[in-house]
Amino acid sequence: MITTEPKVSRADMIRCALCADAPCSAACSKLDPARLLRQIWFRDEQDAAQSLPETNPCLTCGAPCERACVRPTEVPIRDAVNRLYYQVKPECETPIPEDEHRLACDLCGIPLENPFLLSSSVVASTYDMCARAFEAGWAGACFKTICTMDIHEASPRFSATTGDNGSIMGFKNIEQLSDHSVAENMEVFRRLKAKYPTKFILASIMGQNEAEWGELAHLCEVNGADAVELNFSCPNMAEDGLGSDIGQVPELVERFTAAAKQSCSIPVIAKLTPNVASMSPAAEAAKRGGADGIAAINTIKSIVGINPHTYVSAPAVHGKSAVGGYSGNAVKPIALRFIAEMGQNPQLSGMHLSGMGGVETWLDALEFILLGAGSIQVTTAVMQYGYRIIDELKAGLNLYLAEKGFDSVKEAMGLGLESLHSTTDVLERDTIVFPKFNRERCIGCGRCVISCSDGGHQAIRMGKNRRPMLNGALCVGCHLCLLVCPQRAIQPGAKRIARAK
Repeated sequence: MITTEPKVSRADMIRCALCADAPCSAACSKLDPARLLRQIWFRDEQDAAQSLPETNPCLTCGAPCERACVRPTEVPIRDAVNRLYYQVKPECETPIPEDEHRLACDLCGIPLENPFLLSSSVVASTYDMCARAFEAGWAGACFKTICTMDIHEASPRFSATTGDNGSIMGFKNIEQLSDHSVAENMEVFRRLKAKYPTKFILASIMGQNEAEWGELAHLCEVNGADAVELNFSCPNMAEDGLGSDIGQVPELVERFTAAAKQSCSIPVIAKLTPNVASMSPAAEAAKRGGADGIAAINTIKSIVGINPHTYVSAPAVHGKSAVGGYSGNAVKPIALRFIAEMGQNPQLSGMHLSGMGGVETWLDALEFILLGAGSIQVTTAVMQYGYRIIDELKAGLNLYLAEKGFDSVKEAMGLGLESLHSTTDVLERDTIVFPKFNRERCIGCGRCVISCSDGGHQAIRMGKNRRPMLNGALCVGCHLCLLVCPQRAIQPGAKRIARAK
């Protein structure tokens, strides 16, 4: 059974660099270690385990993969494979599906072979890039925003917040729109549609006035686009009154949506800004203007990394910087909140929701689907890991759908909305769920003791042999200890007690 707590996880291979043409696989004649490690990284460990041969070759192997690793002695490849064999594989209840029919869905009635699209950005900005993504298995691409403006980009234009192993948690960009001409981009559309007729081309556009919004929408349609996405949300525009400035004014959203819709017969999607308190006013305005769907979220206005010596934030461009757009896995909770808001809004019933913002794994994508998204767009994870992540996105989601007995993505859409409330006043408050300690996994580090003492309710103390002890009279069941435990040795306990009235 697929669980949210995998038997082998990123933490077990945290130093893996996820190499291109990985030397570990070149050194192994029995397995593809690089693929297995990537499957673990992207939460697809059940597919990894079930793809293994019956007999474990690591038992009689000298681990040439580990010697060939670019970080020798730092990545326990053999241990990860053994855990797939002996911890994950025995618990696999659902075989790997024979095909991907469950992933088939649609965007405003137009078929998609799976719900995964590249989002409008540098990852979908040329013919070659989109072609390689299509060959890899992506269902389509939202092409980098087309405009008539003269675009000149700054250098550098990216910065990031990173985790302990150097992987990107949050990503900032000050990038603008496509720096190719409208004619050049139309040629790309024609070539892509001729070579890949079943792939979905979503054309992102930005006009400077109603006439331009309409003209660009029309041009995209006649040159092969399957749908148009209206960029009302880019936070990096050099001129006022464009991008996210539009998305914050419902009247402009409605007016420009109507202009585009009246000029084409293909579906029109409004891409809205998260730089608002509520997205519903703009989304409802887009619907009044004729939009067939909503895409969200675009990047969040941000400041990252103030240099303590130059006093300039990143990225620094000749001693200056600017507020930019924040993306990556760190923004996913915010993106989910906006998708849920629209999924629960009865005024938006029937509109397609294309979700994005922090999707790295199939489980990330599933969360958007459970809150009502019918398609998923990805950029930052592709920038970090490449188009190859589509394999794990598809395989993981496909196995989940098969395990749940779902025959299509649509059967999972919106299942998480009913239990979700916008305020906490509806929550039950008369029971406590105590933490439960796994003594075998506990290493006695005392992190739970520190956090409970200084950030909780002083309910945990260190006992004999450095093992934590719980004082049930003081514990309120906040579960801070579960979150800080580096060994994942604390779980919710089965025992619940009623509070005294």
